[in-house]
Amino acid sequence: MQFLWPGLLLLLALVPILVVLYVLGRRRRRPTAVRYSSLILIREALPSSSFFRRHLPFALFAVALAGLVIAVARPVVIANVPTNEATIVLAIDVSGSMCSTDVAPSRIQAAETAAANFIQGQSSSTQIGIVAFSGFAEIVQAPTTDRSLLFDALQSLQTGRRTAVGSGILAAIDAIAEIDPNVPKSTSDTSPGTEPAPPPKGDYAPEIIVLLTDGSSNAGPLPSAAAQQAADRGLRVYTIGFGTANGGALSATCAPNLVGREPGGGQGFPGGGGGGGFGNQNTPFPRGIDEGTLKQVADLTGGTYEPAESAEQLESVFQGLPTNTITKHEVLEIGFGFVGLSVLCAGLSFILGRAWRPLP
Repeated sequence: MQFLWPGLLLLLALVPILVVLYVLGRRRRRPTAVRYSSLILIREALPSSSFFRRHLPFALFAVALAGLVIAVARPVVIANVPTNEATIVLAIDVSGSMCSTDVAPSRIQAAETAAANFIQGQSSSTQIGIVAFSGFAEIVQAPTTDRSLLFDALQSLQTGRRTAVGSGILAAIDAIAEIDPNVPKSTSDTSPGTEPAPPPKGDYAPEIIVLLTDGSSNAGPLPSAAAQQAADRGLRVYTIGFGTANGGALSATCAPNLVGREPGGGQGFPGGGGGGGFGNQNTPFPRGIDEGTLKQVADLTGGTYEPAESAEQLESVFQGLPTNTITKHEVLEIGFGFVGLSVLCAGLSFILGRAWRPLP
């Protein structure tokens, strides 16, 4: 159980204060002296009074007060409801290092094949979108159930300079926001907006982001800042680190068509994880994955991080994504239950207090 207004729980301090006042009041009460001819007759006439009868009405009143305070703090529980309205956005790194041939025929082509197989295996009702990012990010295909559009989008991917992981996450958020009115668009210095209130812990949207990269972020916003925006919207990000430790030569067929369409685009063959030009294309380009950042992004949003050093491992990682168990988390307020409990306790306190009221 969580609370939407947890600060109001401080009002629970009223309960122990009330108990202290009650105890002090009982101690200061002095019995009234009355003359009777026979104490035996008085004892027989008085109702039996016990500790339980004396203090139960007040205890019920204290419970009623505590229940009302809890209700005012708006307690909620998270209910997992299966949904057929799942949406998945694939954010794929298209930096120049993805041209490396350490994963045959190249990292980018292996990623395209694995993504295509993943798309093919999803339910026909699952909407899938594609985001490509290098030095900037672009929604290549908005979420759709049309598989032919998705396959065409994958085949159109081209490489560019640098790696902006944070921009890829923000573009994926915007792709989801276009189809889900409950998910606000991302914010940035150029497009400021109001950030939504973070959802209760464990409350997730029925959409996920799958981010694949072979390098470390060297452009755009910080991945952690972008991940926080995803977390504030209840979006889980599953990260994949792709490529081998030794790397490989660059594929000559990897066309840098994104160069010139990014801010500050340069000339020559585009760079990847390092951000600059590669120089000799026959020089092996090692994997430069920042696993710490990818794990941080996944942990912050409720996703997971998985490494993949081969096409087979990448296929396995895609197959292991929790797309078949995506649930919609509904937040249910249960304050009315505490209100009902308070009313019941207050009513019993009044009734028992009148029924067990001792004689003067």
